[in-house]
Amino acid sequence: MYVTTAIVSGAVALLTAPLFDGAARKVRAIIHSRKGPPIIQPYIDILKLLGKEDLRCTPSTIFRFAPAVALASFLIVAGLTPIGAGGLGRYGDMIAWVYFLTLGAAAIMLMAAASGNPFSNAGAAREVMMLLSVEPVVVTALITAAIKSHSLRLVDMVTANVAGGPSVSMVTAGIAFFLALQATMGKLPFDIVEAESEIVEGPLLEQSGPNLALLKMALLVRQVVYALLLVTLFCPWPIVEPWPVAGLAALVKVLVLFVVAAVIEAVSPRMRIDRAMTYMGRILFVALAALAFAVIGV
Repeated sequence: MYVTTAIVSGAVALLTAPLFDGAARKVRAIIHSRKGPPIIQPYIDILKLLGKEDLRCTPSTIFRFAPAVALASFLIVAGLTPIGAGGLGRYGDMIAWVYFLTLGAAAIMLMAAASGNPFSNAGAAREVMMLLSVEPVVVTALITAAIKSHSLRLVDMVTANVAGGPSVSMVTAGIAFFLALQATMGKLPFDIVEAESEIVEGPLLEQSGPNLALLKMALLVRQVVYALLLVTLFCPWPIVEPWPVAGLAALVKVLVLFVVAAVIEAVSPRMRIDRAMTYMGRILFVALAALAFAVIGV
């Protein structure tokens, strides 16, 4: 049962991620007074890349297999992430969630470093800096939920939040998570890692064909995972039954988050890396405040 729900969660994230990205691209086009591509364009792009020749700039094994490792890691994270009242149940805990999320990011960084391209190396360095500034916010928010639920299991955290109703600590943690969401999704003003006009897509630069398709899918799945955790754990209301309806409601909320992120992306200039890290430091202060509220029981 638990394995089945994990596979379903991973499949949902994999199949819907391009759709959310297509909707976001459509919103950006409307804001920029353009027609824009069709919503299914990300599916088309990925299928085209899968049919292209796989060209490699290096014989490195890391460079060759890192995209598959990154996608597999983020799909495992998707399987651990509850969708509505679903998820991996008792086996889906925050330690495994953070571990596989970090593993996927590490695979991308090692791949970029293995390419030998200076732009990719710059992207890898920026990925490290963003990871070190964003992940503490996410982990602190999860620890807050763990303290409130007295459990490390994500499903228990959701159940406790639903049963107990909104609390000061969980609302504050949710605000911190939301304020960090644009950075976790790698969208403007925080698309510093790829930054097409500066480092020509950084870690993605030397990849092509099927590997590039896997890498793009991995990044899209990661965006969906962060958004799903936010809406399911910190904003599970309204409560609907049965689970398929609850899962659909969660996906609708994820779509709303992608639209909001697209609007912010369309009107925001890119931040410098130092300013982005300063911003995330301030958000970490909010997350630590939520943790303090949880410790004193509010």
